[in-house]
Amino acid sequence: MLWLGIISFAGLGALLIVATQISERMGRLSAFLHPQSTKDDAGLQQMQALIAWGSGGIDGLGLGNGRQKMLYLPYAHTDFIFPIIGEELGLRFSLLVVFLFVVIIVCGIMIALHAKDRFGLLLGCGVISLLALQAAVNIGVTTSLLPNKGLPLPFISYGGSNLVACMFGVGLLLNIYRQGVLEPARQQNATMRVRTTPRI
Repeated sequence: MLWLGIISFAGLGALLIVATQISERMGRLSAFLHPQSTKDDAGLQQMQALIAWGSGGIDGLGLGNGRQKMLYLPYAHTDFIFPIIGEELGLRFSLLVVFLFVVIIVCGIMIALHAKDRFGLLLGCGVISLLALQAAVNIGVTTSLLPNKGLPLPFISYGGSNLVACMFGVGLLLNIYRQGVLEPARQQNATMRVRTTPRI
């Protein structure tokens, strides 16, 4: 157990060394830590996202009435779509989007736990972890809780490859659900029908 702690601290130290050696990552980290001083350079997206959140308020400006997407917030249709949702539809709708992601994650975990074998369990956990991590990082970046990473918001951000990958993952989850829950239920119903059929 002691070795695990030592290896973890060594890995964290190596990660910090790698992160400080690359200037682009340091620029993103600096923009995250000091957004006001880098608002015209690396922190532009973070500051414009905060302005979008602030101008949207609780109820939003109305669908299509957002101002930050008009050349103020870069990549407003891809990586930073969540602040535009907050600006146009308000905090309530943004919290609804977060709630829907939580529902997807919980349903995915339940599907993975009801898989018929270990492969289905691991595959379901992997798919739902990918979707959950991607959504959490995007929401964290667009609300300035995390440094800018460049991950799209699953199912919402513009881009065909991300949407295809997310739909492929949901298809895998539905297949795991079919094999682990629906088919055993059908077999059980079929055996119960055979048992309850009266003999003539």
